[in-house]
Amino acid sequence: MELIADILMIAGTFAVGVYCAVLARRLSRFTDLEKGVGGAIAVLSAQVDDMTKTLIKAQKTAAGSAVKLEDLTSRAEDVSRRLELLIASMHDLPEAPKAGPTVVSSVAPRPGSADGNIEGETLFLSQRTRVEAAE
Repeated sequence: MELIADILMIAGTFAVGVYCAVLARRLSRFTDLEKGVGGAIAVLSAQVDDMTKTLIKAQKTAAGSAVKLEDLTSRAEDVSRRLELLIASMHDLPEAPKAGPTVVSSVAPRPGSADGNIEGETLFLSQRTRVEAAE
């Protein structure tokens, strides 16, 4: 009986040795820097560094944009105040007579013309008469 127990003990020891060898190979593959988890950790670490640099650049750009936006907002508020004053001053003007639209043409003199009264292209159209436009 002792012989059978010793044979089973040797077989069990051999099986445990094989099992340990398989685990050791798996563990070495697992921690391999090129293919295993170690490689994945190295790649992720490099990506974290790149993302950190990108985030710092984005924060600097956002800070610069915020300053520009504040400047533009203050300029827009100033222009808004001016426009409000202009619109308010438009209410003080007397009303124009109710007449149909008139076409006023501005003629650019042609080079070489003595008096500049030669017909040319119309530069703009106005619904006000020349007298109203001069006021």
